Amino acid sequence: MEDYIVRATAGNGQLRAFAATTANLVEQARAIHGTSPVATAALGRLLTAGAMMGAMMKGERDLLTLQIKGSGALGGIVVTADSKANVKGYVHEPVVLLPPNEKGKLDVSGAIGPGILNVIKDLGMKEPYSGQVALQTGEIAEDLTYYFAVSEQVPSTVGLGVLMNRDNTVCQAGGFIIQVMPFAEESTIASLEQKLGQVTGVTDLLNEGLSPEQILEMLTGSLGLQITDRMPAAYHCGCSRERMLRALASIGRKDLEELAAAGEPVEMSCHFCNTRYTFSGEEISELLNRNEDRDGGIRTE
Repeated sequence: MEDYIVRATAGNGQLRAFAATTANLVEQARAIHGTSPVATAALGRLLTAGAMMGAMMKGERDLLTLQIKGSGALGGIVVTADSKANVKGYVHEPVVLLPPNEKGKLDVSGAIGPGILNVIKDLGMKEPYSGQVALQTGEIAEDLTYYFAVSEQVPSTVGLGVLMNRDNTVCQAGGFIIQVMPFAEESTIASLEQKLGQVTGVTDLLNEGLSPEQILEMLTGSLGLQITDRMPAAYHCGCSRERMLRALASIGRKDLEELAAAGEPVEMSCHFCNTRYTFSGEEISELLNRNEDRDGGIRTE
């Protein structure tokens, strides 16, 4: 099945909902980073959330960044997404091995540990919007539910899941986000809560063959579900030699002069896709000269 997101409303606009299937992009992330199963599950959950939250944005150039900084073995996770549900991410420590949790499932919470969740939205304003909350469980879905309630004052329910095959490839991945509008009636909220109480896990629904549309139908169909949009989701990194060269120029005049004087090639690697770029000593000298000609193009601090 292709990766995609559906956007919908229910209850005459009292609820807005998103659901996604993301097994392909999560598997691509696993293959790129060589993540262990628990790291794949953690990264896959945040990638799925990022894709859906990216789809909530409206501007062509809007960008979302999700950062989890934990004290567990994973160290942290970074995911970025745009409004077209292009998403990318990485885990600080991709190979973490932990025993299953008390439910016999991958111990994502234990791998992340206590920490914080940062949500940064660059919406083309003067300053990006930034919200930060303490991790409540480390299971990611519950932490994002808490974030929406505290930082955005939007009561929400978030479900995320990644199911692994025996060979440690990704079998299923996906999730949903359902948000309650301020004018929602108590009967609408009660109906949603009753349906959510019947869900044992997102991966169970996906493994039963339910599509994103069917998941939302199960949760909100009695309230008059209306699918408003369907959009593809993909793992996409837009790095390039030009961008890496600009990043190299930003390290500061002194460091760049030292690299140019050494005359040795410099290798840089993209955190998101692991593509390696090599710049010769001549290229570094040319970069230094070019920026000096621009009078201050290189930072001097």
